[in-house]
Amino acid sequence: MADGESVLRLRIRVQPGARRSGIAAGADGTLRLQVQAPPVDGAANDAVVDLLAAALGLPRRAVRIAHGASGRTKLVEIRCADPEACRVQLEKLGATPPER
Repeated sequence: MADGESVLRLRIRVQPGARRSGIAAGADGTLRLQVQAPPVDGAANDAVVDLLAAALGLPRRAVRIAHGASGRTKLVEIRCADPEACRVQLEKLGATPPER
């Protein structure tokens, strides 16, 4: 991790093999990500990382699945130089403020 970067942790729920990719807010404040990629050979996980990075305007390397790679519920770590800006963007997507 570079100096000045913070790591935000966020629980998400993933639906692989969806008709189209997108992000929606869950009723419990968890982000729900729909990805077109199937849950085969890590394709859905790669699509999750790509989708979140693009939505937050971050490079792909700033987003990592920390836990739950084989399940639908995942813990994602997001490295941000400006954690407050990341929090604001996540709230715009519908997530509750992430864990630190």
